[in-house]
Amino acid sequence: MSDHSAPLQQPCSRAYEHMLEKVRYDGAYPTRERAEEAVRLVLSGLGRQLAGDERVELAARLPVEAARILTAQIPDTHPLGSWAFVKDLAARTGASPATARWDTGSVFSAVAACAGPDLITRILRRLPSGYALLFGRAELAQAA
Repeated sequence: MSDHSAPLQQPCSRAYEHMLEKVRYDGAYPTRERAEEAVRLVLSGLGRQLAGDERVELAARLPVEAARILTAQIPDTHPLGSWAFVKDLAARTGASPATARWDTGSVFSAVAACAGPDLITRILRRLPSGYALLFGRAELAQAA
């Protein structure tokens, strides 16, 4: 049985490696370790903000390692606004808000690539306003 599970894990590992390389490239991080640190920080933060079907679907689309980081967090009952989200990440690491914002944008770019535009749109509808900019999208006002 373990012979059959090893090949299944390899594509997942490659998917995670690919995600880390995308974050490293997009974020211009000097090392893979720094990119992975950003992924862990931002996905943990997103895991505290996102609940419901969108959380489940996002986890299914992310590489297994990334999905574990996301789903290891218990969602807050009141999600943070986008700026509070960035400030929370900065406070958790001792980084500046500018660094936390950079990390967020770099990781959310990779998350969006995994999730696809339709799921990201649904996620943005669940989160407080301002998150679209963190995902590299324009913030659209709802029609009156």
